Amino acid sequence: MQYTQLGPFENVSRLTLGAAGLGHVWGDTTDEEAHSTLDTALDAGINLIDCAPIYGTAEKLLADHFKGKLPDGVRITTKCFLGNPDAGTAGDRITASLEASLKAMKLEAVDIFFLHNFIAHPGADIPIGADRLHQFVTPWHQYTDEVIPAFERLKARGLIKAWAITGTGVPTTIREALSFETKPAIVQAIANLMDSPGALKRYAEPASPRKTIQTAVDQGIGVMGIRAVQAGALTNGIDRDLKETHPEMKDFVRAAPLRDLCAKHGLSTAATAHRYALDISGVDTVVLGVKNRTELMECV
Repeated sequence: MQYTQLGPFENVSRLTLGAAGLGHVWGDTTDEEAHSTLDTALDAGINLIDCAPIYGTAEKLLADHFKGKLPDGVRITTKCFLGNPDAGTAGDRITASLEASLKAMKLEAVDIFFLHNFIAHPGADIPIGADRLHQFVTPWHQYTDEVIPAFERLKARGLIKAWAITGTGVPTTIREALSFETKPAIVQAIANLMDSPGALKRYAEPASPRKTIQTAVDQGIGVMGIRAVQAGALTNGIDRDLKETHPEMKDFVRAAPLRDLCAKHGLSTAATAHRYALDISGVDTVVLGVKNRTELMECV
């Protein structure tokens, strides 16, 4: 395993274990296989685990596996899905989300805590219904006036070591957040050879993920690359039922030449896609969306 600097953290593995697959989000697996996959990842030298309360059974898995004591050098992330709560309540909601995650994982603190939804200015062109807009989008003024101070308070209390944002929202606003006077330490950014966010694209402007990555680099912010295989589109076959009109299925069809090229040279499509993501300039670590040991070791 190779190691690198990720924001304020030294010696972070260039591969991060995403816990969503282990939490039964990315297709069928078993708890037994999830535990074995976690052990195999640690044995391979992976020392960053990316979790969230919306990742199925992932937080319980980590609690059962580590029993409240992480191995030396292993770091954990979790996330808060905030949306647009009533004015003045964001801080309490963020704190409550973190405390619930800590309790679920039986931990006293996490290394990285993410705001895991869109940030947008009022009037931004986000083509989703008003009810979902309220659920998925945090207004810019709430981010600057309530979210950032809440994160900083949690950091001061020692409940988190750093805070971060998931950079899958409106690209120009994400880049504005990365350049703001109080910056996140880390951003999760789309990193795949199609530059595609797939179903995560819920805004009108171009995705431009490499601009986001470059802005993070320019601001000294660590980058966790996500969607290296674009939710299965950059593999030999999507392992869940999707309609032909689904963004991931459309990308899978578009990626046919990549599969042909990999087959010609005897390469794994998924492994090739991960190699590409790791080689994108500015990406410090790539989050693996695996659900079993076979998929994990193919990536390793």
